[in-house]
Amino acid sequence: MLFEFMFKVRFPPKKASQPKANLPRGPQAAELGRSLYGEKMSYLPINFEEKLSKFSKHWSPRVIAEMNDYQFKLVKVRGEFVWHDHPDTDEVFIVIDGSLDIEFRDGKVTLDSGEMFVVPKGLEHKPMAKNECKLILVEPKGVINTGDTESDLTAENDIWV
Repeated sequence: MLFEFMFKVRFPPKKASQPKANLPRGPQAAELGRSLYGEKMSYLPINFEEKLSKFSKHWSPRVIAEMNDYQFKLVKVRGEFVWHDHPDTDEVFIVIDGSLDIEFRDGKVTLDSGEMFVVPKGLEHKPMAKNECKLILVEPKGVINTGDTESDLTAENDIWV
């Protein structure tokens, strides 16, 4: 069963070059329904089931939120992925439905619904799922799903649902 998370959209960090006196703060910002930079603020939770219903392609992550320089991505997986690594960043796998195996050259970890694992940067790994598995990935903007490995499974980056 899919469990619910709620991520609140956070205000972006203040830019040093922007004068503080001109920025709406506290209740004034909330009353305006806008962030410190004027973008429309959303106070709605992100529903994973609803977002997952909007795509079907496996191994093709979809962005659902950003926090600072990180993206939260939903992805459906089935079958074997490719051996790859991410030399500049750790990778977080959070299983929301199903079961995922992550193979390493010297071992394996199995994740079930409600479990997560952090793959350290530079560690070669190969995710796989016998049946469809639904995941949340948390990684910096611009990270390509196959790292530096070229593959038919390399997904287009920065696709939102």
